[in-house]
Amino acid sequence: MVRGNLGSKLFDAANTIFLTLLALITLYPFWDSLIVSITPIQESLSSSLHLYPKSVTFESYTYLLGLKQLWLSYRVSIIITVAGTAISMAATTLAAYALSKKSLPGGRYIMFAIVFTMMFSGGIIPTYLAVKQVGMLNSMWAMMIPVAIQTYNLIIMRSFFASVPESLEESARIDGCSDFGILLRIVIPLSMPAIATVSLFYAVSKWNEFFTAIMYVTDKDIWPLQLFLRSMLIDNEASFQSGGDSPFLLGPSIKMATIMISAIPVMLIYPFFQRYFVQGVTLGAVKE
Repeated sequence: MVRGNLGSKLFDAANTIFLTLLALITLYPFWDSLIVSITPIQESLSSSLHLYPKSVTFESYTYLLGLKQLWLSYRVSIIITVAGTAISMAATTLAAYALSKKSLPGGRYIMFAIVFTMMFSGGIIPTYLAVKQVGMLNSMWAMMIPVAIQTYNLIIMRSFFASVPESLEESARIDGCSDFGILLRIVIPLSMPAIATVSLFYAVSKWNEFFTAIMYVTDKDIWPLQLFLRSMLIDNEASFQSGGDSPFLLGPSIKMATIMISAIPVMLIYPFFQRYFVQGVTLGAVKE
């Protein structure tokens, strides 16, 4: 067994302490939100540092869970997360597979045009007019179709598909398999880590959908959860400052409870994708 010298042991100890402190600093904002959400307003306002609650109340959660708008927003967010991720993955996978082929006519120019959009876009007003002209305003489609493909995710998928050995595809083609069959039976099964990683990126993005919703949606019945969260925070702050309605006198508690309700679903789902996420990000990092 190789024993480390004193310098190595000191480095390991300092590294452990530093990473532990970094983890605590990263975790504290979430912990603070949780504590404030279950703390009476007088106690939460009496201190800026909340390590543990001296008394516990679930009044904020009781009020929020009784709101019809919360459940409507939850339903919308779930729909655009599931359907939007499926649409985005289908479009990204098909585009990335085609662009990964060197034989694609004009592939380099198409890829240049796609990457160009990462630096320059069409602009907010032209995009809004385009969405309006196709009749997607005040619909869930407006939160899924215009942002169906993200360039960064497309590049990840294209690079991964390009690393699949061509000999496998040639063998399948000799056996009479079509391009679509090769994609479904060979390329996608071999690319599951990358697909799971990009799916997670898309799902988190759809769950946190805010900008497209505030741009294209005015109907409260199809507000996603993030617009509901924004509405609650603004209404709560205004009412709390003016001493308005009693539910909003919960002050910081109801704000933090709203944040927790919107964040918990992603936090519960993420651990199930963790191993695919790590594998998808690190795969291909070492060149042979």
